[in-house]
Amino acid sequence: MRKFRLFGISLILIALLSFIMIRFFQEKLIFLPTQLPLDFEYAFESDFNEFFLETKDGARLNALHFTVEQPKGLILYFHGNAGDLSRWGMITSDFTQFGYDVIVMDYRGYGKSSGKISEQALFSDAQLFYEYALKRYAEESIIVYGRSLGASVATHLTSQNNPKKLMLETPFYNLADVAKERFPLLPINQLLRYKLESNEYIQNVGAPIRIFHGTADRVVDYESGKRLFEVIPSNNKKMYTIDDGGHNNLASFDLYWEGIQLELLN
Repeated sequence: MRKFRLFGISLILIALLSFIMIRFFQEKLIFLPTQLPLDFEYAFESDFNEFFLETKDGARLNALHFTVEQPKGLILYFHGNAGDLSRWGMITSDFTQFGYDVIVMDYRGYGKSSGKISEQALFSDAQLFYEYALKRYAEESIIVYGRSLGASVATHLTSQNNPKKLMLETPFYNLADVAKERFPLLPINQLLRYKLESNEYIQNVGAPIRIFHGTADRVVDYESGKRLFEVIPSNNKKMYTIDDGGHNNLASFDLYWEGIQLELLN
């Protein structure tokens, strides 16, 4: 009986601690930025330019623009919730092999970017970069690409604009879906200030949609991405299922690159 009581108390304490973490420290759980000094010098094999855009509220957002000769268009890439452009630049520069320029930005508080992050800031900053891209590329040549958390940002952006295509890597149905997987006993819907409701945004996407997801993803469950795919109202959609693919290793699978090549060259 005593063991049972101690077990019950332990469960209550764990639940209480989880409640406190989600309620008061959810930014620390959702966003995992690393910072870079302003004088940090990026180095990549592909040609690139570094630039900053300033927001209306005074934030300065750092970005990389990878370029090729006679580009087919632009991939506007929104990265995941961890790291900074020193890492994401390495990942996104690989897309230039298909003849596309690439722009990837760091969110507020990531890398060299300044400003206070919020859900609305994510969306307004994404729109800022889209408008920057529109001054340099025809809209019908812009592909919006989002990975993990960035997939939700990319989906919201595309729901407000008309790019050539929306490509999502390891996306979630919505943020509550991911949180409930980790904290099944807590009232997640009431605790989360960040909603990132990709399932709602995607209802208003007019562009073709392509999803890449691995069956062994331990960060965003494959079923979450599949649910998102299933609620897409358009018939112009396709999901690439990478057997045994995880959250951060899809690029090590031939099927991933075969799909990327097919989508970028068509």
